[in-house]
Amino acid sequence: MPDRKRPHVIVTRKLPDAVETRMMELFRPTLNLGDAAFTQDQLKAAMAEADVLVPTVTDRIDADVIAAAGPALKLIASFGTGVDHIDLAAAKAKGITVTNTPGVLTEDTADITMALILAVARRVTEGERLVRSGDWAGWSPTGMLGHRLTGKRLGVVGMGRIGQAVARRARGFGLSIHYHNRNRLLQEIEEELEATYWDSLDQMLARMDVVSTNCPRTPATYHLINARRLALMKRDAILINTSRGEVIDEFALSIALKQENLGGAGLDVFEREPSVNPKLLKLPNVVLLPHMGSATIEGRLDMGHKVIINIRTFVDGHTPPDRVVETGF
Repeated sequence: MPDRKRPHVIVTRKLPDAVETRMMELFRPTLNLGDAAFTQDQLKAAMAEADVLVPTVTDRIDADVIAAAGPALKLIASFGTGVDHIDLAAAKAKGITVTNTPGVLTEDTADITMALILAVARRVTEGERLVRSGDWAGWSPTGMLGHRLTGKRLGVVGMGRIGQAVARRARGFGLSIHYHNRNRLLQEIEEELEATYWDSLDQMLARMDVVSTNCPRTPATYHLINARRLALMKRDAILINTSRGEVIDEFALSIALKQENLGGAGLDVFEREPSVNPKLLKLPNVVLLPHMGSATIEGRLDMGHKVIINIRTFVDGHTPPDRVVETGF
């Protein structure tokens, strides 16, 4: 393919080598080998120059950035599932198609969710810190007591692909499955998961031993788990978040944990990443991970391949398979 027919693709972060190599074969990419995040001015400059922009979920593609797009830019092929970092309405008004990479991170995120449930319930990170400190005096009948998962109730907030994958794993650990969702699942899925549907989130939260938030970031889910709802939960309940940091009011969560009105929490996402609420950092009953739910080699390669397919399909004049429809969010 002659270079003049290859789209100029600007990639905002370092991607896996195999993905970048394939991009070199198919497109005219400008790669970010240093992996330093673009500033807003750099994003604007990239929009002005590129035929296709490949941002990640940490790039803020707001209306100002989209306004800087040159006439050649017609596609934003985001490397990631979430699209709350992109002003979809502004992109639509500018005639720019937006794609994402859905579906490839389901199993990876469900794995880390289950890992957090286990880590909090059995106080894994507290125990690991105790051993490293040199203060461990040996086994004790009352030492490092946590909670058994078998026989407990798991409430899933957001029963999409990831929520269902979490439910399947949790059943293997003897948890009974409950869920709250905007729409009730099909009967056959409920029967497969042996899941109980709750139309009222408040009523479900009050009865669960473990709560996992697996819903997208939308205006309706901002601080969905707030001080009022945290107060509804059992004093020994566990709260897990692997979706978006803004779904939980971190300040209210820190108070509930400090006052021991909640048993524990496991967070892989935060409201103001990469900054973490300093109050949470001081608490022993919360497990904090660096947004690594999707961080597997296999997942990152699959994401990159989806980006490439979306670009190639669009350049060939067809609708890309992962086109994001603005009205769907």
